Amino acid sequence: MTFVKDSIKNTLQVEGEAILHMMRNIDMAVVENIVQLFCDCKGKVFVTGCGTSGAAAKKIAHTLCCVNRPAAYLNPTDAVHGGLGIVAEGDVIVFLSKGGATKELTSLVEASRSKGAATIAITEKENSQLANDCDICLKIQVEKEPDQFNMLATASTLTVVAVMDAIAICVMEKTGFTKEAFGVIHPGGAVGERLLHNK
Repeated sequence: MTFVKDSIKNTLQVEGEAILHMMRNIDMAVVENIVQLFCDCKGKVFVTGCGTSGAAAKKIAHTLCCVNRPAAYLNPTDAVHGGLGIVAEGDVIVFLSKGGATKELTSLVEASRSKGAATIAITEKENSQLANDCDICLKIQVEKEPDQFNMLATASTLTVVAVMDAIAICVMEKTGFTKEAFGVIHPGGAVGERLLHNK
């Protein structure tokens, strides 16, 4: 029991501290640029990543949709085999890569920009190929992962999602997104019930 308790508490502590560290060290000038880009976007926001970053990308895209910013997950493997046809001028593409060297992503940037899309890299390596090739780079880095090998992308992924949650909420507030608008796009589930009954 003590082992389980200590392990769980350690993970939660490390992940909580990672988010607090990011709060104190985030580049607000870059964040402001991203918020404005999302607010001004007349097209769609695509979020892409591989592996764990891909799972985070799907969650981020969904959150943006929930605040009325049309967004979708862009599968990087499909994108380089014709799927990039969905991207158009005026779109924004967010690339998630911890190391900034994921081949599936770096091969997408030039083609995305040639189609007129704005590109954002979210990575801990600000001098990586992805960071250098994209229009904007937001550095998100954690001091350590909570597992004993410092390998599982847990605290780092959670921090990326938390930062993007904060950006989505800021966009929601900045664009004047209302509870009524929320009810239109989220009529289902417990959230929909609360919105319908609290009109």
